[in-house]
Amino acid sequence: METSLLKKYDVAGPRYTSYPTVPYWETDTFTTEQWKDRLLDKFIRSDRSVSLYVHLPYCESLCTFCGCHKRITKNHAVERPYLETVLREWQLYLDLFPSRPELAEMHFGGGTPTFFTAQNLAWFVEQLLKGTTAVEQPDFGFEGHPNNTTFEHLQALADLGFRRVSFGVQDYDPRVQQAIHRIQPFERVKIATENARRAGYSSVSHDLVYGLPFQTQAGVRDTIQKTIVLRPDRISYYSYAHVPWIKGTGQRGFQNEDIPQGEEKRALYEIGRDLLQQAGYTEIGMDHFALPHDSLYQAMQKGTLHRNFMGYTTTRSEVLVGLGASSISDCWTAFAQNLKDIEAYTAAVEEQTFPILKGHALTDEDLHIRRQILDLMCRFETQWQPGSSSEIEVALQGLQNDQLIEYSVDRVQVTEKGRAFLRNICMVFDEKLKKNQPQQPLFSKTV
Repeated sequence: METSLLKKYDVAGPRYTSYPTVPYWETDTFTTEQWKDRLLDKFIRSDRSVSLYVHLPYCESLCTFCGCHKRITKNHAVERPYLETVLREWQLYLDLFPSRPELAEMHFGGGTPTFFTAQNLAWFVEQLLKGTTAVEQPDFGFEGHPNNTTFEHLQALADLGFRRVSFGVQDYDPRVQQAIHRIQPFERVKIATENARRAGYSSVSHDLVYGLPFQTQAGVRDTIQKTIVLRPDRISYYSYAHVPWIKGTGQRGFQNEDIPQGEEKRALYEIGRDLLQQAGYTEIGMDHFALPHDSLYQAMQKGTLHRNFMGYTTTRSEVLVGLGASSISDCWTAFAQNLKDIEAYTAAVEEQTFPILKGHALTDEDLHIRRQILDLMCRFETQWQPGSSSEIEVALQGLQNDQLIEYSVDRVQVTEKGRAFLRNICMVFDEKLKKNQPQQPLFSKTV
């Protein structure tokens, strides 16, 4: 990568799992009633199709690279009470909907979903499904820790329709694993991957991270080569977001100088990308790779790839209900985030109220920009109307001069060279960010 481009564009910026991004939600004017009204309207218009994200926040130990909302405990007595609370929250939505939802997609994230026993997870899924209409081929997946995902976990969820599993691998270098407090040898990942295939999972994913403390080019090459040996169907290879000002001491288990920066960090990604492409993987959107038989690759080819708070997805449902502490829901015209504290979340649900902490109702301008950013993130192009903003035109001309995009009277298209700067290209259209430049750090570096 050209040094001049990296210096110019390696700035702090959003990952764009939503627009507006969470720091720019207009929470002061948002109400729970507004959320319910907009959700109902979209539910009716979308023929009852719903996606579910369930946040399972418990972990037995802290991984110091993690930016998720979690609760560290070895007390497994918390499992059933938490799942019962989530079911009560789901019942609030079932009571709100005028008819049974058709569940097209479901994903369990964390935390560590496999902190929960296979029996508890199976019971939980059975209860969730009781209030829904079955679809022929639902897209159900979960995140598993290779160290504690048993064949029993995999089989119990496969029996209930789960066909995707994502294993958090991060890196195989022992020094890196020690720094991020995530010790898991290759053999554990190999066993978990083979068990998933034996249980009938059609899409096994490995999550890898570049930019972690003490990573080297040789170490990344070894991690990617080991990954290729196991040949997961899809891979997320994403940039470590070092945001200790947001996540506190959990991301201060190492020093800033231990973290690869700038050209050094970008080289780690390019080594991984090149090795994966040589092994037959195709780059999907931003930081994702898939083999041609995988549904993520097929969705990109068909132009149906979607992106929301779960990341890239093959399901285009515009109603995403987030259940559990800190979960975020999306009905296309509004967002709502649950209370993050587990006790506060539980108390709200027990009072039979939607446990919403904050949200945002999208304006017509928000919706227009959201569509443009979503198109860029999923299809590397978007429709453009010159003359609507001289500031945007100047920025686009600069991106074109740097050969990162090509734009004409009605279209902006990201070049191969520009894919590394996809977040920067989206920032050109981000009116909230331009009008309210943060005084304090909010986002990780874009490159």
